[in-house]
Parts: sequence; structure tokens; C-alpha cells
Amino acid sequence: MNRSILITIVAGIVLLSEASVSFSQQPVAGSTELAVSVAELRSVATGWSARRQIIGQTVYNDKGEKIGAVDDVIVAPDKSLSYAIIGAGGFLGVAKHDVAVPVGRFTMDQGKLVLSGATKDALKAAPPFEYAR
Repeated sequence: MNRSILITIVAGIVLLSEASVSFSQQPVAGSTELAVSVAELRSVATGWSARRQIIGQTVYNDKGEKIGAVDDVIVAPDKSLSYAIIGAGGFLGVAKHDVAVPVGRFTMDQGKLVLSGATKDALKAAPPFEYAR
């Protein structure tokens, strides 16, 4: 390859990468950043996916007993905490009791969502969750 062509290509790549870096560092809509930074991507990518790993999943206690299933995930208005809505009890949705549990209480053990110390009776005794109208 001709040396001047190679230098031109390298210079173009450098200019494009500098332009994309300066663009990504520019605030969007004033001083608000639109998305997570490159440094934050790793923690986001290794987090739990609500759609893939939480919603619809059976919840087990630390004894391996099925105690419910996750029907929804709610993000608090201040975005400080998320809650899993667990459908406990009932059969085919009849007499089902929804309970809000902080997502931080769950662990993932061999692909299973575990809520340590929980039982079906404890979930049934918890205050019922109802969506705001």
C-alpha cells in the first residue's frame, strides 16, 4: 500500500475517533447526559435483565422450594430502588396475592432467583401490592 494513502487512512481514523469522543462527551439537552458512560457500561452489562432473568421467573427460597413467580418489576419514582412484584399463592391466578419485594433481596443461584428466608406463608402474610390508578 502506498505510504501516503496509509497515512491518510490513519489520519482519518484518528480524526473520526476524536470526533466521536468529543461528541459522546457533549451533554445532550443542556447538562443532562443521554446514556451511561463507557466506564458504567461494564456494570450495566453484568447486571440483571428484567426481561430475560427476572420477569416470569419462578422464585425459590433458600431451601429450594417454589414460593411464587415474578410478574413485574417496578422502578420507584425516585429511581433509587426497584421492586419485583411476586405473585404468591393461588391457582391459575385465582386468589393470587401480589407482593412487592426489593430486588436487592434476591440472589441468583445456578440460574434460579432465590429469596432467602421466604416461605409461601410469609409472602401471603405480607401486605398486598396494588398498582396506583
